[in-house]
Amino acid sequence: MAKINFGGVVENVVTRTEFPLEKAREVLKDEVIAVIGYGVQGPGQSLNLKDNGFQVIVGQRKDSPTWDKAVNDGWQPGKDLFEVEEACEKATIIQYLLSDAGQIAQWPVVKKHLTPGKALYFSHGFGITYNDQTGIVPPEDVDVILVAPKGSGTSLRRLFVAGKGLNSSYAIYQDATGKAFERVIALGIGVGSGYLFETDFKKEVYSDLTGERGVLMGAIAGIMEAQYNKLRSKGHSPSEAFNETVEELTQSLLPLVGENGMDWMYANTSTTAQRGALDWKNKFRDAVAPVFDELYDSVSSGNETRIVIEANRQSDYRKKLTAELEEIRNSEMWQAGAAVRELRPENN
Repeated sequence: MAKINFGGVVENVVTRTEFPLEKAREVLKDEVIAVIGYGVQGPGQSLNLKDNGFQVIVGQRKDSPTWDKAVNDGWQPGKDLFEVEEACEKATIIQYLLSDAGQIAQWPVVKKHLTPGKALYFSHGFGITYNDQTGIVPPEDVDVILVAPKGSGTSLRRLFVAGKGLNSSYAIYQDATGKAFERVIALGIGVGSGYLFETDFKKEVYSDLTGERGVLMGAIAGIMEAQYNKLRSKGHSPSEAFNETVEELTQSLLPLVGENGMDWMYANTSTTAQRGALDWKNKFRDAVAPVFDELYDSVSSGNETRIVIEANRQSDYRKKLTAELEEIRNSEMWQAGAAVRELRPENN
């Protein structure tokens, strides 16, 4: 484990240099890893583990679209693709990658196969942190660990295929065997992590729920809509409003920020853009700070969890969700976006 200085704060980090793939394979050579769920994280993690030479099977409900997807990805029924309960029975490590709602529903099935010495693996701290609401309380004689890639399962797979990695956090909630650390790091390397940084289940879920409601999805979508609507109300065309709001950000600026940092971006723009961005940055920061206070309090209090669980229990949730997504898709802003994407050079 390396200690890295992040802006004056020293953190524990594990890289592929000190924990290479060969070591990960050695640690897990006698383990059977069952990836339960083939939705968001399941495909990327299971395929990366398989391609990296680990013993992997997939557990999924038969005769479902995700079962069919697993078959299309090369998993073979009866060989390395099984119903959930059979996969759990065969496994020594259960990677519990169902949705949060799915984890609650399948917990009675999974729990009875958590025999002494097994490991229960999560990629999200939700079920454990809010176990007063989820009911997910593992037995004391199993390891409970977490590897949370900082991106979608699709990104994890794409980067792996390209020979790159996606950074992940790792955590140990319960070390029953004395092997939890080596198990979790080996799995993190196996699924394709670039490097692994230490956290705990509570911090992981607090940061994750705040991030996806905030900068990663909720906040950025809201800010985009606000700017687009303002430009349109002042007579700018849909193409101009969308390009200045979304296209330039996603296609030009964000990749450069990711490569070089925001300070580099400010230093490499026109003096007009530079001065304006620096002057307005703090105004936006101060304006949204109270919203982030409210958001973090809602996450840490368990209120966001209650909302999610109650919503998923509604029989018409999927119907309502489809209607919400259709409203976004059919908005002028994202209709303009579809047209702009079609005009990109690679599509012509």
